Amino acid sequence: MKKCIIILTVAFIATALYAQQAPQLSKDNISEVVKAMTLEEKARLLVGGGYDSLTIIGGKPVRDTKYVPGAAGVTVSFSRLGIPNTMMVDGPAGVHIDAHREGENRTYHATGFPVASCLACTWNTALVEEVGRAMGNEAKEYGCDVILGPGMNIHRNPLCGRNFEYFSEDPFITGEMGTAMVNGIQSQGIGVSAKHYAVNSQEADRERVDEQVSDRALREIYLRGFERMVRHSHPWTIMAAYNRVNGVYAQSSRYLLTDILRNEWGFDGIVMTDWIGVRKDLPIEEEIHAGDDLMMPGRAAQITNIINAVNEGRLAIEDVDLSVTRMLNYIVKTQNYKGYHPSNNPDLQAHAAITRQSATEGMVLLKNNGVLPLSVGESCDTVALFGVCSYDFLSGGVGSGCVEVPYVVDMLTGLKNSGIATTKQLTDIYTRYVDYAKVKLQADKNPYMWFLDQGQPKLDEIEVSDRCINHEVQSADMAIITIGRQAGESIDRTVDNDFNLSEQERSLINRVSDAFHSAGKPVVVIINSGSVIETVSWRDRADAILLAWQPGEEGGNSVADVLTGKANPSGRLAMTWPISVYDHWSTQNFPQDKDMDMYTYKRFECWGRQIKNVDYTKHEEGIYVGYRYFDTYNKPTAYPFGYGLSYTRFEYSKPSVKLKGDNVEVSVTVTNVGQRAGKEVVQVYVNAPKGGLDKPNKELRAFAKTASLQPGEKEVVTMTIPRSDLASYDETQKAWVVAEGQYTFYTSASINDVRFTNTLNIK
Repeated sequence: MKKCIIILTVAFIATALYAQQAPQLSKDNISEVVKAMTLEEKARLLVGGGYDSLTIIGGKPVRDTKYVPGAAGVTVSFSRLGIPNTMMVDGPAGVHIDAHREGENRTYHATGFPVASCLACTWNTALVEEVGRAMGNEAKEYGCDVILGPGMNIHRNPLCGRNFEYFSEDPFITGEMGTAMVNGIQSQGIGVSAKHYAVNSQEADRERVDEQVSDRALREIYLRGFERMVRHSHPWTIMAAYNRVNGVYAQSSRYLLTDILRNEWGFDGIVMTDWIGVRKDLPIEEEIHAGDDLMMPGRAAQITNIINAVNEGRLAIEDVDLSVTRMLNYIVKTQNYKGYHPSNNPDLQAHAAITRQSATEGMVLLKNNGVLPLSVGESCDTVALFGVCSYDFLSGGVGSGCVEVPYVVDMLTGLKNSGIATTKQLTDIYTRYVDYAKVKLQADKNPYMWFLDQGQPKLDEIEVSDRCINHEVQSADMAIITIGRQAGESIDRTVDNDFNLSEQERSLINRVSDAFHSAGKPVVVIINSGSVIETVSWRDRADAILLAWQPGEEGGNSVADVLTGKANPSGRLAMTWPISVYDHWSTQNFPQDKDMDMYTYKRFECWGRQIKNVDYTKHEEGIYVGYRYFDTYNKPTAYPFGYGLSYTRFEYSKPSVKLKGDNVEVSVTVTNVGQRAGKEVVQVYVNAPKGGLDKPNKELRAFAKTASLQPGEKEVVTMTIPRSDLASYDETQKAWVVAEGQYTFYTSASINDVRFTNTLNIK
């Protein structure tokens, strides 16, 4: 017995001395810590602390984990070496954590900000950076270290179910908005994981689809926004996409993760995988050698695989040490490492004001026959409010990009807050239905997988009788109809009843329009969607159309601000609105299946099923994505890229385009010649000499948004275009080339509204 006690005592002392002698992590001794780590510890650090990787080989606990309920993932900790765990949280439109926690009466809501498609349409990088600062602050005060966002993928086609998380079809505006968002978030000491790198252009079979794309299109369209963001904002992390690119998984592509991202662009952060776990057809040594540093969300098998790969000579220990070094450089930046004590009380009221303002700047007035802004108390006291989404407004998309918000201001409430009443009978019909439908939705427990817990599903529309509509005409000054669309992760959109309006929606618009117009009363349509929809077949029935997007928790107030003129609409489209979805060149190579439906069991049957363009998708359109195709090939659109109306008018004068060192400087004077204060977006498109390459007619190369100009006030807008931004990628030379010759600069209000044309000869 005495011998046993002595042995245990010696073992205890040895363990204590071992821990005491181990270096404690600091930013100045990272190489020393790497040398002190065992192979098993290194393997654990490169595997996220999710699922069964929370236990080490043999079932012993890895660590005591600090965890924020609802967070997406964690890294592991090692107290022996002073390495804490860190916390990742979803958040393209706000911090995604659990608002309700077991055993607690208080809530942990986060602010629901406008979706990325709405923010891009602000064309206001300063405002987007302010949104980022608010997001970063909430992540910090809720104890998180990294926000998984922003989404930097391209709107290749309107049917992508996740377009609401992405900024634009254009890589330049994507890069500018992404840079602003990253700078805002990281100013708070919180990192980002910009995603999904790269060519995550569809959700259908996203975990295995092979995106087959030319090197030129890859560089100019799908990587250019990432490149701009990496060079100008230095994100802490990048998330590798699920899909393959030209036959190779993005998460195992050394060409993408090391040759381009690190060696060309100078990225010095960590690369993490998307939340895939173990791929049976992808050896882990290929991932680490390619440049992946963190395997998320983490599986115990991955730890074993790393250890075995090193011991069997399939994985160089130098590759492991390089990833471990990058991980430690990341960890020492985090709030958890620095010992920050989160308050769990961010200023949600202040952030609500930010979301309300940013949403109004992103809303786009598509049509106005003079009915807007509404004259509250004069021509408009009471409206007939149609459409289920008027009463159950969609603040954001579903899936990991949603936020558990404290509230959502619907149209009914927003109008009321602005002094506009709604008709009693119609309001009663819709509110009763919405209350019933929500209760039934919970009772049915529809199999949306995690969508019910991570987003707001769209309720079915209801049939409104002609008798009801005619009754409303008598007691309302006008009609407002809200058309809503919901989309989200893992599933793409359908053409019928999603991109196109349903027969029920068309009927509602037609019958309401007929009844109200026969009485000389106007009809306004609000589009509450994160993505593009068809408008041409019904837009003539409306007197005004406001694209509200999914504008966050203050949505109803933001819409009312624009309708009443409290905010002058200044949003401009950052994506083309086609007449038909089939007008996009990419549609012929985009997966489509009429049985795919995110709100029925069919949704799950489609996973893993052979659907056209799921095993692979050929990007036959090359660089001709969005407006590059429509403008170059003279295809008519419903609303062109850069388009948006205002309640006032702007004149452009005194254009100037000149070389200034290695830059082109473009300036123009913008004057408000209307009757209301407002902001204007100046856009500069460039036509470049061919230089042996096929090139689009115009490409966006600069933009700027004015301050709010009072009637008669003017502002000189100056934009700088680096010579390198005029380059095209030449596959034969494997280089960016600025072709010599005459460049044409179009100073414009949209791609179709050119105000001035200037030329420069550039060598």
